[in-house]
Amino acid sequence: MRTSITSVAGILVGHFTDTRRPTGCTVVLAPGSAIAGVDVRGAAPGTRETDLLHPSNVVERVHGVLLSGGSAWGLDAAGGVMRWLDEQGIGMTVGPARLPIVPGAVLFDLPLGDQRIRPDAAAGYAACQSASSAPPEEGCVGAGAGAVVGKIFGFHRAMKGGIGTASITVDGVTVGAIIACNALGDVVDPDTGTVIAGARSEDGLRLLDTRRALLRGDTPKPMLAGSNTTIGVIATDAVLTKVQAGRLATMGHDGLARAINPVHTLSDGDALFALATGASGKSLGMMTLGTMAAEACALATVRAIRAARGVRLGDLHLPATGELA
Repeated sequence: MRTSITSVAGILVGHFTDTRRPTGCTVVLAPGSAIAGVDVRGAAPGTRETDLLHPSNVVERVHGVLLSGGSAWGLDAAGGVMRWLDEQGIGMTVGPARLPIVPGAVLFDLPLGDQRIRPDAAAGYAACQSASSAPPEEGCVGAGAGAVVGKIFGFHRAMKGGIGTASITVDGVTVGAIIACNALGDVVDPDTGTVIAGARSEDGLRLLDTRRALLRGDTPKPMLAGSNTTIGVIATDAVLTKVQAGRLATMGHDGLARAINPVHTLSDGDALFALATGASGKSLGMMTLGTMAAEACALATVRAIRAARGVRLGDLHLPATGELA
């Protein structure tokens, strides 16, 4: 059976994909609430409610996380997630009010198609309506619909990105991740060191290997800040504190570093959230959990790329891995 972030008890995932152009959003819901943390490593992030998750701040639990395309416009989709959760009676009680807590992050997918089409509150609501505990669809769906990787030497030499998920279970505790990969850099299989998608040669027929190209002195094409970004959610059924959840998100970035090169650049807004439902009733300790988180993030990143399909828009062709000779 395919493992995914929904292998974690208490976690649901839903996608909304806008068929008018490649864009969409993904929600990771914790209807029973989850202890949460975050680590933002990219230099150009687009985020919501990340300050709330700092260990020194009061709120510890969230009810969902939004991952969205549409750049800063896509943050609007969180309003729809809040509305759906409120209708289900889910939220934090504050006096007479109920407040669903929904942090989020966005990636930049505006170059594909009509940039006026982007996820909004209705898209976030629709993603919640589709949410379930089944293994979520991967590839060019949800927040990964418009994702593109390997843009460092020009958009025309890039390849299609996507969204992927994986999980690891050790001694009855599960750690899962879902990653929407829209990286500036290449995606690498961490087991072999082989580049599987990214910048292509000038003729577009083969992979360039960005790391080696940069080290031999090839000049990257200037990129706008924030015009890339890999975002995701790590979830576990382990019992964690808020501080530990933040550390889990930090260690998850090790997995991104194994699978993306370069990563955390000035043109990426890379961000990972971590959720702990506590459903297993135990913890394996942060050394093991952090190792599991990094592994799940690396596997989910590779799955995002392997599940993606190429796209043609006018004269632009962004192939998927496996389409090159």
